[in-house]
Amino acid sequence: MYILCIFISLLSVLILCGNLLVIISIVYFRQLHTPTNYLILSLAVADLLVGAVVLPLSIVSLIIYRYYAVCQPLKYRTKVNIHVIVIMVLVSWTVPALSGITIAVLGVNKENHNKRCVLYRNVSVGFVAIIVSFFLPGIIMSMIYVKILTEAQKQIRSIQNINCQIMKTESKMERKATKTLAIIMGVFLICWSPFCVCYTIITATHFVIPVPLLEAFKWLGWSNSMFNPFIYGFFYSWFRSAFRMIISGKIFQADFTNTKLN
Repeated sequence: MYILCIFISLLSVLILCGNLLVIISIVYFRQLHTPTNYLILSLAVADLLVGAVVLPLSIVSLIIYRYYAVCQPLKYRTKVNIHVIVIMVLVSWTVPALSGITIAVLGVNKENHNKRCVLYRNVSVGFVAIIVSFFLPGIIMSMIYVKILTEAQKQIRSIQNINCQIMKTESKMERKATKTLAIIMGVFLICWSPFCVCYTIITATHFVIPVPLLEAFKWLGWSNSMFNPFIYGFFYSWFRSAFRMIISGKIFQADFTNTKLN
C-alpha cells in the first residue's frame, strides 16, 4: 500500500510539474507563440487536467495540423491560421466534455443507487466511452499519419535532387516535427491500449480479468500524461532553454518574454 501511495504521489508530481513547465513556457515566451505550440499547449492542459478524455482529440488536432503542413504545403499557409487553431482546440475540448456529461447523466439515470464509476457499473456506457475516447481517435490518427509518412517520403526523394540549402533545412525541421508527433502518438497508444483492450474484452466476452491487473493498466494509461513534456524537452532545444530559465527562476528576475531561445 505504501509503495502504491509513493508511486501515485510521484506520478502526480511529475505530471503536474512537467506539464506546468510546458504551459508556462508557451504562455510566457513569445518565440513559442506559434500554431503548433498552441496545440501543444492544449495537449499539456489536457495532460494536466483530464488527460484520459481530452488527450485523444488533442493529439488528433496535432496530426491534422501536421497533415496540412506536410501533405498540402501550398494550402497550409492560407488555411491553417490562428483562427483555425482556436477552433481545433475548442472542438478537442468541447466534444469530450459533452460526451463525458452525456455518459455520466445516462449512467446516473439508469443506476442511481450505485456509487461506483459509471464506466464500471454500466457496461454498455463504458463500452461506448472506450470506442469514442480511444479506438475512434486511434483509427483516425493512424490513417492520417500513414498519409503524412507517405507524402513525407515523396518530398524527401524530391528534395534530395535539389541543391537548395533552405529547402533542405525546412525539410529537416518538418521531418523532426513529424517524428516527434509519431512518438507522442505512439506513447499514447502504448500507454492506453492495454486498459482499453482489456475493458473491451470484458464487455464483449464477460471474461474475468484480475482487478489488480486492470488497475495497473489504468495507471499505465494515466502515466501517459507524464511523458509528453520529456518528449518536447528531448527533441526541441528551445523547450529545454525555456525549462532551464523557468526552473532556475530567471524569468522572475527580469522580462525575458522576447528572449531568443536556442
